Amino acid sequence: MQENKLEPSLERAISAQGPVLAPEAHQLGAAIESLLFVSGRPLERAELRKLLGVGNEQLEPGIRALESTLQNGQRGIRLQRLGEQVQLVTAPENAHYVAVLLGLPMSAKLTNAALETLAVIAYRQPMTRSQIEAVRGVNSDRALASLLQHGLVAEVGRAQTVGRPALFATTAEFLQQFGLTSLEELPHIDLATQQMRTVPTEAEQSIPNGVNGQSGQASATSQPNLPTFQVPQSTD
Repeated sequence: MQENKLEPSLERAISAQGPVLAPEAHQLGAAIESLLFVSGRPLERAELRKLLGVGNEQLEPGIRALESTLQNGQRGIRLQRLGEQVQLVTAPENAHYVAVLLGLPMSAKLTNAALETLAVIAYRQPMTRSQIEAVRGVNSDRALASLLQHGLVAEVGRAQTVGRPALFATTAEFLQQFGLTSLEELPHIDLATQQMRTVPTEAEQSIPNGVNGQSGQASATSQPNLPTFQVPQSTD
């Protein structure tokens, strides 16, 4: 797997500091926490490896140790993973207090069609527009546009098929809004046996509205009850 390139400013800063002294194994989790806290953005694993002077075989146990400490220690911060990125976010159960502090609303509106489209993408990503519509059986332009506007999904590349259609996947914002720390926390469903549910397109449901804090973002509620569906043969 090709390693992600570092930001030029970070590369220069590391070079200026000279050789990096790797932390002791028992200090690695705390060092990762410090870097994520001051970064103000998600950090790539490649950046963490370079900053800490460790390989992936040392970095992953450090990330898991920090994740366990934050989760099991009843802390107000959680570690969130999305692909090669990791970041600190506020615990979803504390979202109300953060929202009050920042004066933010606790919910936003999505149609049931948008929620269903979001569930399809979450469990089958990355997907093209025609693959999404093959699963739902209806045009999904408006639902997909709404999800893109809310930042819950994003274009992540192009499919290697005729016409090179865009591929869509969920974002870090999706995890934050629904109080998840990784896609592995999505409720398990059997895609081969679940039945497609018909959802009215005009009815609206509230979704959690994440709130930004200095050390991360929070979700207003726990995991959503995502719709189940059956995946037919894709046309792409």
